[in-house]
Amino acid sequence: MQIALHKNARTTPAVRAQIAASHESARVLAVRYGITEQTVYKWKKRESVQDRSHTAHRLQTQLTPAQEVLVVHLRRALLLPLDDLLAVTHEFICAKVSRSGLDRCLRRHGVGNLNALKPVKPMSPHKAFKSYEPGYVHMDVKYLPQMQEETQRRYLFVAIDRATRWVFVQIKSNKTAASAKAFLKTLHKACPIKIVKLLTDNGKEFTDRLFASREREASGNHEFDQLCELLGIEHRLTKPRTPRTNGMVERFNGRIADDLKTHRFHSAEDLEQTLMRYAALYNHQLPQSALQSKTPMQAMKQWYQTHPKLFHKRPYDRPGCDS
Repeated sequence: MQIALHKNARTTPAVRAQIAASHESARVLAVRYGITEQTVYKWKKRESVQDRSHTAHRLQTQLTPAQEVLVVHLRRALLLPLDDLLAVTHEFICAKVSRSGLDRCLRRHGVGNLNALKPVKPMSPHKAFKSYEPGYVHMDVKYLPQMQEETQRRYLFVAIDRATRWVFVQIKSNKTAASAKAFLKTLHKACPIKIVKLLTDNGKEFTDRLFASREREASGNHEFDQLCELLGIEHRLTKPRTPRTNGMVERFNGRIADDLKTHRFHSAEDLEQTLMRYAALYNHQLPQSALQSKTPMQAMKQWYQTHPKLFHKRPYDRPGCDS
């Protein structure tokens, strides 16, 4: 049987039992066991030879048992943080209690963790992305890494159709309104789908809406807005500082970012060719779980068979891609 002794103990339970049973003087026993006479008297008076607990017999607290019950009830009912509960306790229950003393009281009664007392809210079921017919396009701009031979960084303009996940990308030397207009013109010509809605963020290349104030709406005089009106496209803007609203194109940008991290590019031309190949691969070869394991081009063809009025030309695969 293992006995847990105090690290400074000079006696064992067996020695203490011998001391308690001995009729010799305290001086003799102290010399024999190498202890003080006070230690001999202590073990002669005690009924047990085991160490007692070093925990204080009386807790150093300013709260009475009734006040502790009241404090614990306030904690459970009002879910007050420690500092707020301390202020209430000082005002109405006990003015002498300390912050640490109140914290020890709460822990002693099992209410020290405020988050554990709060009711668990059931997680709301995940809402599927609202389905749309082809023609609702998300657009965004992504920074590209600057190559060694370049004097300034370039920008990747990205557009993705919400229904078919078909993407179109182009690299521009800047992200001005003129570049945004040129990208939209090329997109309108390359996309087989009739674009009816276009969602962008509040960048200066897309709108004149003030970023600092949500009350001001776009004037419609921005050159990008004017081009949208000319092409018969409804231009919508995300709420300021809410990139998740444009999450579909942000997710594709994340794929682009992963591709940039895992490749070493020798030149700006190498970077551009890689991005163009990836966009073609994405459209024609990569099945999407959101499309029931179909590629964006397969989904587009399926929509064309059932809703040809949504298209202004027939979608075709690129040469070399499976039909």
